[in-house]
Amino acid sequence: MQEREEYDQLAYLKSDERLGNSTEYTAKLNVLKSFDYVNSDNIVQLKGQVACSIGKQELMLTELLFHNILTDLPEEDIAALLSCLVFNQKTEMGPNLTPSQKETIDRIQKLARDIGETQKHFGLLEDVDDYVDQFQFGLVEVVYKWTMGVSFREIIELTDVQDGSIVRVIQQLVETLEDLRKAAQILGNPTLESKMEAASTKIKRDIVFQGSLYLE
Repeated sequence: MQEREEYDQLAYLKSDERLGNSTEYTAKLNVLKSFDYVNSDNIVQLKGQVACSIGKQELMLTELLFHNILTDLPEEDIAALLSCLVFNQKTEMGPNLTPSQKETIDRIQKLARDIGETQKHFGLLEDVDDYVDQFQFGLVEVVYKWTMGVSFREIIELTDVQDGSIVRVIQQLVETLEDLRKAAQILGNPTLESKMEAASTKIKRDIVFQGSLYLE
């Protein structure tokens, strides 16, 4: 019964709302099978167990983990690059990126396209570009500097994104890092788990986690 409960949870997590028809349900199940979240007997696999522990963007985050895209990065880069999962606004001011960040962004975008193409193949998407474009990297430099200890007054000069939006992104990022910490625990990866904890600790500071007008 445990496997069935996990499978139902995974199928639910795969959707923005409860699945209302069998066609959509079957299509989503086929996507999960194609990425080895469940096997041909509908039994949840390790990737599926990891996805069940993630609250949002579970496909993308799980694939990032299993492709080892984050594993070897310092925690500052992990936090900065993961901002793309909680920020979907296009910006006029582009971030200044390190060569390593640029390389990792290319890998993330390729992975997003692979996921989008698979969903399109099974009839769940019409436009793959729309799926890829939801992951925006305009705050990578901002979050990176914040994680490095730069003041809020200084980081808001690096972007045209409103102050309140920056605060909300960083706060949501803490939730994402916690999801990944739990996922790393399931995978038995203490190194990655420690990195997620360290990244979370570094961004949870100052005005971003104090009561302010940005939260109202």
